[in-house]
Amino acid sequence: MSPLKTSRQLIAAARELAAQVDRLKFQPPVTHIYNPLDYAWAAHEKYLRKFGDGKKRVVFLGMNPGPFGMVQTGIPFGEIAAAKKLLGLDDKQEIKEPKIGRPKSEHPKRPVLGFDCPNSEVSGRRLWGLFLGCFDSPEKFFTEHFVVNYCPLAFMMNSGKNLTPDKLRKGECEKLLGFCDAHLRRVLEILEPEWLVGVGNFAEERGKLFSDDFKVKVGRILHPAPANPKANQGDWGKKAAQQLVELGVWK
Repeated sequence: MSPLKTSRQLIAAARELAAQVDRLKFQPPVTHIYNPLDYAWAAHEKYLRKFGDGKKRVVFLGMNPGPFGMVQTGIPFGEIAAAKKLLGLDDKQEIKEPKIGRPKSEHPKRPVLGFDCPNSEVSGRRLWGLFLGCFDSPEKFFTEHFVVNYCPLAFMMNSGKNLTPDKLRKGECEKLLGFCDAHLRRVLEILEPEWLVGVGNFAEERGKLFSDDFKVKVGRILHPAPANPKANQGDWGKKAAQQLVELGVWK
């Protein structure tokens, strides 16, 4: 596969996924649904175009957007400072900031403020802190690695509390997973990775469904969310790096 065409194919696949999940309906306890591939498409497309060219030895798979990460910036685990660094918005150069719109129905407790969001997502800060701390530049990391979310939607209850895809009603979840599985399959076809590393258990389990079809090795690292007690015990970055070494992903 031509390295000049992979980013375009990733963009087409993401557009298709965004349109498919936009048509889904969800019942309570879900009251609000955010689709960053819609209102934050400009930033997501820039991420894919900038870093999605060429085969990738390792694909890291997240679960779905966090309220102060991809929900705000359109970038997987897109904590504000990390997202700015990835897109070059922290440089002195005058780079135009991608436009971030608003969800179709916005929860008053979960406003989308884009790159002006004052909150910092711990998961994204930890994950990108590890990756960008181990490589001299984003470009060097993305030479062999890529990061993508399994599900593009964020779900909220009436209280504003986040609801993960695995907590949805069975019928709703199955329809959603069908579209997300098809998109993941397409990502694997395009990038042809040796490794698919789930960020947490859920992502690893979805990845295992494709291990035979693509001869891809599947593993996982500890999820960096503060809601995960093990992630708060000591240095998460050191633990995750050690896991990658033990798997054989990193040396």
